[in-house]
Amino acid sequence: MADRTRLDRKRPVSLKDFDPGDTGGIESKEQVEAEIEALRERLREAQEKLYASRSHGVLVVFQGMDCSGKDGTVKKVFSAFNPQGYRAESFKTPTEEEADHDFLWRTHKLVPRKGYIASFNRSYYEDVLITRVHGLVDDKEAKRRLEHIKNFEKLLADSGVIVIKIFLHISKKFQLEKLRDRLADPDKLWKFDPNDLKERQHWEEYARAYEDVFEVTGTKRNPWHIVPADKRWYRDYRVLQIVAEALDSLDLAYPKVDPAIFGEIDLEEEVARDEREAHEAPAAQEPPRPARSSKSKSAKPRKDEK
Repeated sequence: MADRTRLDRKRPVSLKDFDPGDTGGIESKEQVEAEIEALRERLREAQEKLYASRSHGVLVVFQGMDCSGKDGTVKKVFSAFNPQGYRAESFKTPTEEEADHDFLWRTHKLVPRKGYIASFNRSYYEDVLITRVHGLVDDKEAKRRLEHIKNFEKLLADSGVIVIKIFLHISKKFQLEKLRDRLADPDKLWKFDPNDLKERQHWEEYARAYEDVFEVTGTKRNPWHIVPADKRWYRDYRVLQIVAEALDSLDLAYPKVDPAIFGEIDLEEEVARDEREAHEAPAAQEPPRPARSSKSKSAKPRKDEK
């Protein structure tokens, strides 16, 4: 049965066809806890093989409405990765230097090299989303940029970089609940941004912009995955599944090494050498004691010291 949440060909897409509260028939996190741990172990093993083989780079792109849980997903799901081979990037308003380059420049330079994994919290797709919703680019320019993005991702795939694109799909009701939580909880208040309320007024416009993104850039080599995210545990579970399956598709393996390239190696001789060195080493000498002071505690003070 085809996975309808995988968008891998050009066709009209409506986000209303996807339920943000869907859990795939799974009633609770407890039902999949064992599988979640197995998926995390698969990620750990795959990352090690990826690093050893240097065969591919892996880029995971997260997009979603405000409060969809992009940061939380990175924290909970990708904690399975060794941080030496993984990097998380987040993109905000372009700097002056970034704005002076083409819109793909600032993200292209952060694409992971072979052997490494990176995730983008938001990405180059913002340049056809927020810019379009707020009229910074017109529809003609947005469509031109979408074609550039599709070609850019083809370039990455041709260069050995797999791009895993995930849209965290939440409901408008869920978003409002999260905004209320941030305002009510002093420990979460730092997360609140008044601009989130302003952007919320453009919900339908963002939805339409995303639908165009999925229709144009969802390809067989670089598909989009719609992940229901109203239930945080299911969101994390699905992301684990998607990333694990993508890494499995690379058929990763440890590189085959011929021991002959190292020449003749005699570890027994190393053991013998260590034992000889330990036997020949001089015994540790007791450090010299400090000279005793000429004054004695029992000595009486001289008259001129009184």
